[in-house]
Amino acid sequence: MIELLAVLAASAAGGMRVALPLLLIGLLQGERLWSQVPLLSRLSPQLVLGVLVSWSLFELFASKKLLGQRVLQVVQLTFSPLAGAVMGMAIARATGRTEHTVVILGIVGGLLALVLQMVQVGWFFRLGGLPLWAIFTQDALCIFLVLFAFDAPTQGGTIALMLLWLAIRSSKAWYFHYRQGDRIPKDD
Repeated sequence: MIELLAVLAASAAGGMRVALPLLLIGLLQGERLWSQVPLLSRLSPQLVLGVLVSWSLFELFASKKLLGQRVLQVVQLTFSPLAGAVMGMAIARATGRTEHTVVILGIVGGLLALVLQMVQVGWFFRLGGLPLWAIFTQDALCIFLVLFAFDAPTQGGTIALMLLWLAIRSSKAWYFHYRQGDRIPKDD
């Protein structure tokens, strides 16, 4: 159960940012870098480090401007399921789970990351851009979720489940808002 909460925490971080959580996982592993991370373990650590540092900096700085947010929305919506799955699988492998369980936890992590990213895109379009305080909160939460996945999986998993609950509540509120908009009587 604790492993599932750790996977949820790491995958939720992958649903907020793509490169930053992967970079943190590699740096937290020390000399082994990305040896437990699927896909990244097959590439040169120097190449992975360079790409992840570059993209993390782009994510951190571009997210503060509206045009940067638009570009990031497209990229993150495309790659967040992959990042969530990879992060979930990395945590599951680090806990010594069987390969079958690792794949299932990767799928769950990818789906959680996709749901969280889709809700972020919804808020982006609903608000016409995310406010700066929300971006900073998102960055900090992403970092804390990765740290919690390793050091405090129960708290990190609880935060991830609360984010999922907020995502479901947001989408439910949007659904009822738009359904009520369709029922407004028209003047003749």
